[in-house]
Amino acid sequence: MYGRHAVLAALANPARKKSKILCTGENADELRKHCLEHNVSPDLLNIVDRKEIDRILPREAVHQGVAFYTAPLEGATLEDICIMADSRLNCHVLILDQVTDPQNIGAIIRSCVAFDTLALIMQDKNAPEETGAMAKAAAGTIEHLPLCRVTNLSRAVRQLKEAGFWSVGMDGYAQTTIDKIDKNGKIAIIMGSEGKGMRRLVEEACDSTVRLPISERVESLNVSTAAAIALYEVNKK
Repeated sequence: MYGRHAVLAALANPARKKSKILCTGENADELRKHCLEHNVSPDLLNIVDRKEIDRILPREAVHQGVAFYTAPLEGATLEDICIMADSRLNCHVLILDQVTDPQNIGAIIRSCVAFDTLALIMQDKNAPEETGAMAKAAAGTIEHLPLCRVTNLSRAVRQLKEAGFWSVGMDGYAQTTIDKIDKNGKIAIIMGSEGKGMRRLVEEACDSTVRLPISERVESLNVSTAAAIALYEVNKK
């Protein structure tokens, strides 16, 4: 992981396995203080030259002089999510159908946390693993959102429906706009990949499809932008 916000949030998360922190000299005091505040051993801190961090990260990584060795967080199960939702009158989850860009998913995670999304659900084979780029784009919020990976998305949608969720697929050609739906109760929002949209079996598992109320001059929005708008709308009670 890399980037100031991502690393500070990860260090504050007791569920994170913490192996080694690399930082440049100007970041050392802040990181040492942060470690002490969150019961992390300052001995994990290694002060290095910026070029050393450049060497171990992808060329385009904007690391701000901070990098962190850690294991991915343990994911939630669909059963976990159903249990979390059981005691809530109103909640929503977001399902991504083959969205593959880690930076888009990171931005979506940030929007999920901003709009009180219960969990993010993705397919295990056609979605990227947690990466430094994803955590950087999420700006620390990846620590606060349960991520669930499932084998079969259409089956997962049906299981959520059995647990009391209303499933709503995002489709640019739908007749109804998302602002017209009933936002009470438990809602599962499903978004497809850019270009292809939802796959047929996933769309057939939806109770309804809706679109964003955008100008006809714009065919579609980036998936992370569209997700932010949809989550903002469904979070309005």
